Amino acid sequence: MSKKNSQINSIISTSHIEVRYAETDQMGVVHHSVYPIYLEQARLDWLKRIGMHYQKMEDNGIILPLNKLSLEYKKSAIFGDHLEIDVSLSNLPKATMIFDYTIKNQKKELLTIAQTTLVFVNKHTKRPMRCPDHILTLIENASANN
Repeated sequence: MSKKNSQINSIISTSHIEVRYAETDQMGVVHHSVYPIYLEQARLDWLKRIGMHYQKMEDNGIILPLNKLSLEYKKSAIFGDHLEIDVSLSNLPKATMIFDYTIKNQKKELLTIAQTTLVFVNKHTKRPMRCPDHILTLIENASANN
């Protein structure tokens, strides 16, 4: 696949999380501040699935800070729910990676739709950078095998 082509076969990874009591309010509903944590775990699982371990990336001087977060709540997640979080990346990154998420409960009810944008940053200079070629290769290989 040519790196000039920004379209890829969508790479979907599914993560599973059980809602813990500490993540809920007095009504047993997941607090809105917890969703970014769920998304981060799903994103790290996605990265691991394609062979990119976040710690190794940081050790190599690349960080991916969150630049933008969008959440649309459809239905509340509650204490004891078994959540299924699908995360996908549908375009090859340039200086940013945009992930799309859906969160469903054990009944397969859609609870939340989300999107995050992360920026590739040089850990030492703190300046934005283009996505390194070795990461593009991992994504292209995962897309081809999808």
